Amino acid sequence: MTIPRLRFLTLLSLLAFPACQGDDPGAAASGSGSVAYTGATVWDGTVADPIPDATIVVRDGRIVSIEAGGSVPRGAEEVDLTGKYIMPGLIDAHAHVSGRWAPDDVNDEAERVRADLRLFAQYGVTTVNSLGGEPPSAVSVRDAQDVAAPGRARLYLAGAVVTGPTPEEAERQVIRNAEQQVDWIKLRVDDNLGTAEKMSWPTVEAAVTTAHGRGLRVATHLFYLADAERLLDLGTDLIAHSVRDTEVTEQFAIRLRQEGVCYVPTLTREVTTFVYAARPPWFDDPFFMRWAKESEVAALTDPDFQQRMADSPAAARYREALTQAQRNLVVLSDAGAPIAFGTDSGPAARFPGYLQHLELELMVEAGLTARQALEAATSGAAACLGLTDVGVLETGRWADFLVLDENPLVDVQATRSLWSVYVGGARIE
Repeated sequence: MTIPRLRFLTLLSLLAFPACQGDDPGAAASGSGSVAYTGATVWDGTVADPIPDATIVVRDGRIVSIEAGGSVPRGAEEVDLTGKYIMPGLIDAHAHVSGRWAPDDVNDEAERVRADLRLFAQYGVTTVNSLGGEPPSAVSVRDAQDVAAPGRARLYLAGAVVTGPTPEEAERQVIRNAEQQVDWIKLRVDDNLGTAEKMSWPTVEAAVTTAHGRGLRVATHLFYLADAERLLDLGTDLIAHSVRDTEVTEQFAIRLRQEGVCYVPTLTREVTTFVYAARPPWFDDPFFMRWAKESEVAALTDPDFQQRMADSPAAARYREALTQAQRNLVVLSDAGAPIAFGTDSGPAARFPGYLQHLELELMVEAGLTARQALEAATSGAAACLGLTDVGVLETGRWADFLVLDENPLVDVQATRSLWSVYVGGARIE
């Protein structure tokens, strides 16, 4: 028996209602143990207009109230953010957490995972949906996050990517992942520009059926429009990359909207397949260099590596694919298809944290407004992932938010004016 796929509009309606706080009203009135963030302009991540001169009261890692010109509760600590801008933390619906980006002297597997998540958080990414490749210890890291002040980004994960090659083996792979208590099942349906054999459709169907039978949603790596349409027929719940081979059709956009299947552009994934033929301009961006892993930068600026990328036929194809992906994103957004922000960051050459800011810029460059891109990265991503505790700043949710020096709704690059990051009400140092 299969479960129905994720319904975007239903989840979005749920997000409109605050979670139950379960707090003592007397404590709220006194402000004991609370922190009040005052004076900033607050955008909550939805279609609502920003709130000027707002006061956000947080206790035990969750938002107690948000009011324009609100007073500081008696006994609460006050943090004056006058002149700043506050928005929800970024949510990446398709990234990868493996421990690759931890400092070289960190040996413990779980601590390496936490180090990756701290790096995401330092750049303002407060929730990461890791679609494959996590070590076994990532499950325990995820299970420890529903607390105030986790000290890093929140994590959801898919376990080993399901590749088959037979229906029977795909079923076994899904079951192994399910037994590890993953949040998603990730399938790969791609031929790597004609250089590899694609997963067969009976194998895909077996994997989707088994996942749904275990109560798990399915995210699918793909490239071609025809594959995306077939995957919708088979019940995929999340399209984890752009369609990059041709123009998307109106019917495809309608199906995404009506069936609530979210679409994750991952534009920066394409960029990293060709940009290192020369030194990319962001390698000199002070915001990038704050936490960039020096050994990775050195490897990517090696002349031999740059020459191999410059000579790569695949790099040229993926450069063209980026242009197609950007056109398709605008078509789907204009048609009302649900868009979830994602980058595919985390593997080699895909810098966690920084690429999320580049992704926002590429989405706006494609034709989305800054607000549309930011909604996809906050409330939209939360809805697509079925998360009701993050993505929107409202009473009862986790206090996961960014403090910026500039207004991101005016210029999306203002997300790089990052002044501080809070996860569960605690500042990420």
